[in-house]
Amino acid sequence: MSGELAIHHLGGGLGLGPNPFGRDVANLALYRAFARHGGFDRLHLLTALETSAEEIAEALQGASPLTTEIETGSLLELSRARQAGTLFRGKADLAEMAWARRGPGLDSAYSLVGLIHTIAPPMTREEIAQASLAPVHPWDAIICTSPSVHESISDLFEGWTDYLGERFGGPRRPMPHLPILPLGVELDEILALADRPDVRQATRTRLGLGDDDVLALWVGRLSFYEKATPQPMFRAVEEAGQIAGRPLHFALAGWFPDASHRAYFEAAGRAYAPNSTLHWIDGNDPVLLGEMWAAADIFLSLVDNIQETFGLAPVEAMAAGLPVVASDWDGYRYTIRHGQEGFLAPTLIPSPGPPSVSLLRRHLQRIDSYQAYAGQLAQHTAVDIGAAARGLADLAVSPELRKRMGAAGRARVREIFDWKQVVVGYRDLFDSLAEIRRQAPAAVPGPRLNPIHGDPFRDHRSFATLSLTADTEINLRPGVDPASDPALNSGVTLDTYGEAWRLGRVELTGLVEGLQGAGWRRVGDLLATVPPPARARTTYGLVWLCKMGVLDWR
Repeated sequence: MSGELAIHHLGGGLGLGPNPFGRDVANLALYRAFARHGGFDRLHLLTALETSAEEIAEALQGASPLTTEIETGSLLELSRARQAGTLFRGKADLAEMAWARRGPGLDSAYSLVGLIHTIAPPMTREEIAQASLAPVHPWDAIICTSPSVHESISDLFEGWTDYLGERFGGPRRPMPHLPILPLGVELDEILALADRPDVRQATRTRLGLGDDDVLALWVGRLSFYEKATPQPMFRAVEEAGQIAGRPLHFALAGWFPDASHRAYFEAAGRAYAPNSTLHWIDGNDPVLLGEMWAAADIFLSLVDNIQETFGLAPVEAMAAGLPVVASDWDGYRYTIRHGQEGFLAPTLIPSPGPPSVSLLRRHLQRIDSYQAYAGQLAQHTAVDIGAAARGLADLAVSPELRKRMGAAGRARVREIFDWKQVVVGYRDLFDSLAEIRRQAPAAVPGPRLNPIHGDPFRDHRSFATLSLTADTEINLRPGVDPASDPALNSGVTLDTYGEAWRLGRVELTGLVEGLQGAGWRRVGDLLATVPPPARARTTYGLVWLCKMGVLDWR
């Protein structure tokens, strides 16, 4: 069992801004789970921006200090991935990481593990499919968060590799390992927020609820084009009130991706739930959100969008002890068992064929945005409003049923979806992939660059007259004085651009001074006098000096 894990994190810090995407929330929660419950001695957070280990540790720790050591580094530091044995990415795109591993011949040095958050955007699907073309191996994996995702991605790879076989020949179907591992929640933290009778009473009083009133709750982005069409939820709440004999309250705790959309939601609420009391709660406020977990009686989420794949909010609701009424959609049917933790309302979509292909092509041709594409599909995805209303009404009239289903949900989270349990599955996966690596044949292809995205000076070598090689000869241009030449002395701001990739000015000056009176010098002979780690920066420095008119070449 490896005591280290490397995490590929494209950003710098781990903070969440306003209106966060579920992907970012889930990744941060997973990284915290690795640090708090994963049993790792050390986590390497590899980023594109310089970030301190102290800052990352502060973002990951909970009520008590971490026992896991946190180190930070650059995404280019493959030695850290090799040291850890696994490089994890909270995204499903492994192709470029695989080529980066292939370049220095590290194919079997460590495993690559990605995580699927959505499979709807065409660009995301293309990124996932690239795993069949990149040097991805059986010791690499892309994690599916639910059986629905696994089925869909398996179909994607089968169809894609069938096409590759037809196009290029060959019987192999290269694809990564596709394990199923859910997302999770910090059960104890949500439980502490939900089980506060005094907060429950105060919040319900503030919202105008009596002791017998029933409050249904939604948590998440209030986006009709990327999350859920609100009209079915409003109608289900209204019909449930009619069945139960008294109106329900419905609180929407979330945030609008576009502030102007609030008016759309409010108008839909007045039209479809005229006798139900609606409450609009700022879901970006953690205090208000915590109060809603304590105040609510039922959780409602009739998601109808292909952007959704797992659905963390219903799991949070179960952790809070709330029974759930949800659409029978993707990951929801994995987390919620109909009749046990709540009720699932059946869903309906059109058969494949026109015009759905046209909707996709309009997006692929950049006529429609992704939001328009997903939103228009969602407008033609139906959720059984009657079933949802009956489930809400049954729960509304029976405190005992709410209590029983809420307790079942909390028990299910404790058994399966608490991060303490989920990270055990991650550790087992990492260890099994390491064992596959150990048993793999020793003959692994050596260093090789991606033919599409390789070395830009290789890919564009036909642009130039010559390439600098060991046999290229250089000489100080006539009349150049190292002591006064502007490239070495003037401090021109433009001369500093890109200087991180070449020798510094002091080193370049020393190099030029060494060429005085030396005549034509072969580059290979010059590099032989330079320590190997500095040779690349020396060659870039030589070309820059040629560019600035300090040196001649032949």
